Amino acid sequence: MTVLKTSLRNFLAHKGRMALSAVAVLLSVAFVSGTLVFTDTMNTTFDKLFAATSSDVTVSPKTAAAADDMPSQTGKPESLPASVVGRVEKSPGVKSAEGAVSSMSVTVVDAENKNVGGSSGAPTIAGNWTANDLKSMEITSGHAPRGPTEVMVDADTADKHDLKLGDELRTIVVTGDIKAKIVGIATFKVTNPGAAVVYFDTGTAQRGLLGGAGLFTQINVVADQGVSDARLKTDLAGSLGGTYKLQTQKETADAGRDSVGSFLDVMKYAMLGFAGIAFLVGIFLIVNTFSMLVAQRTREIGLMRAIGSSRKQVNRSVLLEAVLLGIVGSVAGVAAGVGLAVGLMELMSSMGMELSTDDLTVKWTTPAIGLALGVIVTVLAAYIPARRAGKISPMAALRDAGTPADGRAGWIRGTIGLLLTGGGTAALLVSTQAEKASEGSLFLGVGVVFTLIGFVVIGPLLAGFFVRVLSAVVLRVFGPVGRMAERNALRNPRRTGATGAALMIGLALVACLSVVGSSMVASATDELDKTVGADFIIQSGTGQPIVPQAQKALEEAPDIAHVTEYKLVEAKLTTPGGKTVSEELAAADSTYAQDLRRETVAGELSAAYGKDAMSVGDIFAEEHGVKLGDELTVAFKGGESAKLKVAAITSDDVSVDKGAKYTSIATAERYLPAQKVPKNILMFAAADDGKEKEAYAALKDALSPYPQYKVQDQTDFKQDLKDQIGQLLNIVYGLLGLAIIVAVLGVVNTLALSVVERTREIGLLRAIGLSRRQLRRMIRLESVVIALFGALLGLGLGMGWGTAAQKLLALEGLEVLEIPWPTITGVFVASAFVGLFAALVPAFRAGRMNVLNAIATD
Repeated sequence: MTVLKTSLRNFLAHKGRMALSAVAVLLSVAFVSGTLVFTDTMNTTFDKLFAATSSDVTVSPKTAAAADDMPSQTGKPESLPASVVGRVEKSPGVKSAEGAVSSMSVTVVDAENKNVGGSSGAPTIAGNWTANDLKSMEITSGHAPRGPTEVMVDADTADKHDLKLGDELRTIVVTGDIKAKIVGIATFKVTNPGAAVVYFDTGTAQRGLLGGAGLFTQINVVADQGVSDARLKTDLAGSLGGTYKLQTQKETADAGRDSVGSFLDVMKYAMLGFAGIAFLVGIFLIVNTFSMLVAQRTREIGLMRAIGSSRKQVNRSVLLEAVLLGIVGSVAGVAAGVGLAVGLMELMSSMGMELSTDDLTVKWTTPAIGLALGVIVTVLAAYIPARRAGKISPMAALRDAGTPADGRAGWIRGTIGLLLTGGGTAALLVSTQAEKASEGSLFLGVGVVFTLIGFVVIGPLLAGFFVRVLSAVVLRVFGPVGRMAERNALRNPRRTGATGAALMIGLALVACLSVVGSSMVASATDELDKTVGADFIIQSGTGQPIVPQAQKALEEAPDIAHVTEYKLVEAKLTTPGGKTVSEELAAADSTYAQDLRRETVAGELSAAYGKDAMSVGDIFAEEHGVKLGDELTVAFKGGESAKLKVAAITSDDVSVDKGAKYTSIATAERYLPAQKVPKNILMFAAADDGKEKEAYAALKDALSPYPQYKVQDQTDFKQDLKDQIGQLLNIVYGLLGLAIIVAVLGVVNTLALSVVERTREIGLLRAIGLSRRQLRRMIRLESVVIALFGALLGLGLGMGWGTAAQKLLALEGLEVLEIPWPTITGVFVASAFVGLFAALVPAFRAGRMNVLNAIATD
């Protein structure tokens, strides 16, 4: 009980000093809790949606695409004959059966030719209005479509794009355009995460989406009363045999959940990874806080030991303070996490993914995990300072209180740090010499971990050197004030090293990703310059195939020398050794050999576009013992098998089309039924000599009725690539910002406690003539040099990681190393401003000290 009372008294006595450490715990726990609440809410939203839209049993074609597949490359989903509906209705246990049509290979535009489809990656779905839809939607305006010129749209899409009854929509599909006026608006009864949905009458949906009457994509089956879904599925299997895919409501919902599960898992674990980085940075803050508090209470702890307190009691007292800090920070963090989740939901809604707070899901495990993590991390961080407190002897009560001299780190610490850093550096060097990326990635990971830990351990030794160098450049110009700031930073290298290390971690990751991102853009740009001969690339940003009417418009555009079709055909290849592998063949026109320059290690690429010919990459050839002139058995999915001769072996020392296997479109069409031939996934075009500008304008004009496609010249394509990588990096930088915020709090806390520790010294400096302005400047300069020290370590370490990572990427064809010096320099300069910002409050408080009271401080 005495230990508990002492801990409570000390905690409350130093509550101001604990506040920033508590904020670090709060932020880290909030990120974890917010991530869990957000992903759980997303799961709840999709679970409700899939449950509401699934019938008791769904009958679909055996080869129907999974829910998470891209739109069908043929432009039409797999279908089954309408006669199956009658067979299903006659099966025992069936109350009703209804045919449904659904397709995601559509684009819907309004009267102004603007795409009104789903945003943020959500699909656009077109289908027929069925009784099953009444489970998840209700018509709130107008009526269901009754003919080929009528369409109904969901309310979310109508609100988003200001659509109303009577407006005309054009639905672009492979069979042609469907023009219809809006006659109804249906509202979701459950949350719609962002999909755009349009409904036609059954006949129009069949003709427009499937290419003919008498076809459905699935059959929704309702069970008789008392018949379970599992029993109904068994009965239907007996009636239909194994010809079709049968799924109960739960299986359909599970499949839908799995389709978004991978995306949610990536988001969840990525965000938890950044929360882990924030926790790691927070550890430095907590260690520094307790180390300084223990040092400042040396005399007090010595007196406690003198009157009978044991080492264990002192140790437990400090750890109890850490537990209290962890509990306070974690409880606030869990609450903040719920708020963060709501904020993320609002952000996603603004981006087009509608999420309702009605589905907000806070499982009991979320606060439990947040509380446990916060307390455990805090206690672990406080363990070393607690042990140090327990070792304080009773004689310490007779000495002056304050931080013991710690001018240099111990030899043991230095040796361990050097060994870890050396081992990590060796691992990074080994990774750069690897012959396969998979082998080198292991050494890269080991090198990153070891060098990071090594720099943390060796930080106090590095502080002495780097602070002196930085001071010579930055601080000496400020005269005596600058020299005092330098000596303050050098006074406790361990503390300076730990504070700088907190900032180092976040900035090391920023530098590493900047190097990798810049190298990827530079490598891809260089590769495009070397290999892409086409003037223009035409594709959809969402994976939609190019519809025939858009293809025709492209081919009829003026000032075009040639247009190249490019399709991806699924097939199974049987090698000369008898091994069968599933592959995609790139079926293209022979002009593709001009549009993409590929080096061959054997044969001529143009020969691969001859009759019953193909090419393979040299990696595939080596793995499967394929030689020039060999014949491979190719079983085209949905078509016939053929013997194709290997007429060329291409070099896979590229990043564009790496591993591609080429054949001609004529060969693919020879062995595939017309309805199974994929549409073009992208197309290429070359302009007539000297007509590049005119051809560019002509292609854009030709595709103006089809806003789902982009015409890009090589400059556009490179900029698009740069923007995509830049957006990804900006998201990562934003998430790393949490760790940097925690690191800044660490600098603030270190300075604040340092000011308290030096109260008497500050009073004496003021007494002998140091002005308030000079005092504040001294503290700000100390903060700046600590921040620059952390930045220097972090940026140097990150560039080393990034350089090693780029060497592995070079094995995948990304061979150009580019250091983004403007970014690195900008981050380094920004670190100085971070230091200035962190010092504002401590410097202000120091300047307000009463000189006499400060001198009288014991």
